[in-house]
Amino acid sequence: MLAILGGSMLLHAQDPGAEEGESAEAADRSATAALPERDPALLAALTADLRQRYIKPPKEWPAPDIDPGVVYAELSTPTIPAGPADNPTSPAKATLGLSLFFDPRLSGSQQISCASCHSPELGWADGRSFAAGNFRRTLKRHTPSLLGIGHAATFFWDGRQSTLEDQATEVITNPDEMAGDPAEVVARLQKEAEFYAPLFTKAFGDASIDFQRVVQALAAFQRSLKVGRSPFDKFMAGKPESLSDAAVRGLHLFRTKGRCLNCHQGPMLQSDTFHNLGLTYYGRKYEDLGRYKVTGKPEDVGRFKTPTLRNVARTGPWMHNGLFPSLDGVLRLYNAGMPRPRPKPGQESDPLFPKTDALLKPLKMDAGELADLKAFLEALNEPQVRILSQPFPPIASSQGS
Repeated sequence: MLAILGGSMLLHAQDPGAEEGESAEAADRSATAALPERDPALLAALTADLRQRYIKPPKEWPAPDIDPGVVYAELSTPTIPAGPADNPTSPAKATLGLSLFFDPRLSGSQQISCASCHSPELGWADGRSFAAGNFRRTLKRHTPSLLGIGHAATFFWDGRQSTLEDQATEVITNPDEMAGDPAEVVARLQKEAEFYAPLFTKAFGDASIDFQRVVQALAAFQRSLKVGRSPFDKFMAGKPESLSDAAVRGLHLFRTKGRCLNCHQGPMLQSDTFHNLGLTYYGRKYEDLGRYKVTGKPEDVGRFKTPTLRNVARTGPWMHNGLFPSLDGVLRLYNAGMPRPRPKPGQESDPLFPKTDALLKPLKMDAGELADLKAFLEALNEPQVRILSQPFPPIASSQGS
């Protein structure tokens, strides 16, 4: 097994000549560099000053480093979204959605569920470079966390769906993912009416089970996932001791020298914007054109949605292709300005050749500053969640075959 991890099955090891892969490996290697010594007195004075600045209301915080044309929302603590008018969130609907989320009856094989890729113990992600679908088929992209997903306006890495209900429908019915048939799913749930009828009645007013209600309950459950209990949120709530000195310095770097707020902003530290980070593998085996496949616009080649940074330290590996096993490597590559692939012979006039986003620039942070920035990101970790009992009726061995 260890040989597999170190061999050709790694994404960047399969394409050793790729600039993106080389940059990722170099960033991870440099992450082991020793931190430079910093003057303790100067560091203490800087920290004390920043604590005084950031103990104030956010509107009085130091001005952030925001590029012209970027409309930003200040960092804040999120609330649970109410849901759309045609599917308002309710505790009863979320409870039903919890059972459905873990129930393998929604998949064609009855071997996987939504929770197979979005495990609460793994930050509502799966800890893999690539998602695994029907019959453990390896998919093309990394599984993003669902934490705070109800605050998003678009879904999937390429933003191809605009509602959580449509997102759930696509995942369940996609033959490469859950491969579920809506009629078959409903029939299976109806056979478990003793368990499900009371839940559907509490959620929708009667015991009728149909596929629309299934995806509505799943969406309501996802919108109900609690977020906003991190050390950073406690700091925002008036508990300054919740952030370490390094995390306070990291918060300031996040908003200023790190330029992170250009993309990761608001209560979920994300934005429904799409950016090319130079990791497209254009013209090579692992090519992924991202948003372009949705819009058909040349400028969208290689653009992917900006994900939340909530729980970011617990939801690696990172990026849409799971390329980075180390958060240190991610930070160091951002510090370098991210890869900027150059056209090869014959690609010079290719209108689809991807361009790394102009918002990405070398940051010139030293190792101590990168460590502080990482400390702030770690302060965005939410309390870990466990499901202590099976929330759906057991499947008989003859049903699961």
